[in-house]
Amino acid sequence: MNKIIIANWKAHPDTLAEAQALFETETEAAAKYPNIKTVICPPAEFVKELGANGTQDIFWTAGGDNFGVQYVLVGHSDRRYPPTGGGDTDEIINRKLKIALNSGVTPILLIGEKTKGDNRQAVLGEQLNKNLANLITSQVVNILICYEPVWAISASPGAEPDKPENTLAAVEIIARLTGKKTILYGGSVNSANVGDFLKHSEISGAIVGQASLDAVQFEEVLKVVSAL
Repeated sequence: MNKIIIANWKAHPDTLAEAQALFETETEAAAKYPNIKTVICPPAEFVKELGANGTQDIFWTAGGDNFGVQYVLVGHSDRRYPPTGGGDTDEIINRKLKIALNSGVTPILLIGEKTKGDNRQAVLGEQLNKNLANLITSQVVNILICYEPVWAISASPGAEPDKPENTLAAVEIIARLTGKKTILYGGSVNSANVGDFLKHSEISGAIVGQASLDAVQFEEVLKVVSAL
């Protein structure tokens, strides 16, 4: 199975012109590595103009325009734990998953503990139990699950990537709860460490944050993964 690499631009860049330049360069880079499924998720305001295949978020009530995207991030920490408080509850995340599935869009569910040292099994168990509530097996099959502990995200204070062996332990927990044998990993992913994670068959892809905002770095990620 081909690996999947997702460029998570979050709220960047600032202008459509910058977004177009970055998108064109990264799309050209992705074409060089056809053995990788590359998804680019720009901010919502740029999705339609760019014709991107991914997006940052989906509204939790029906009727919104998904602009023809194939993938959507759901449950990202920026939405679960925004700096100003509030954010998406587990129930809202559950609704977003259902809206995406009913729209024919593949949701990428991000889960993970907020603080290093939290009880990973308890956190993942609660998130999966609530986020996947009332979804049947055939629906869960169509959801990509990404383990992205908040403490490992580059924007978090003192962030450091998780260790592959710990991510593999998360795979085991998720497999017991959902039956899924492979997951994605996210959290300070770059060209220097992506191979350490994706060389394991249980880790089927990665979400790339900060490194995806630099076209040269992003292509290096693709190059490493393509060679695995």
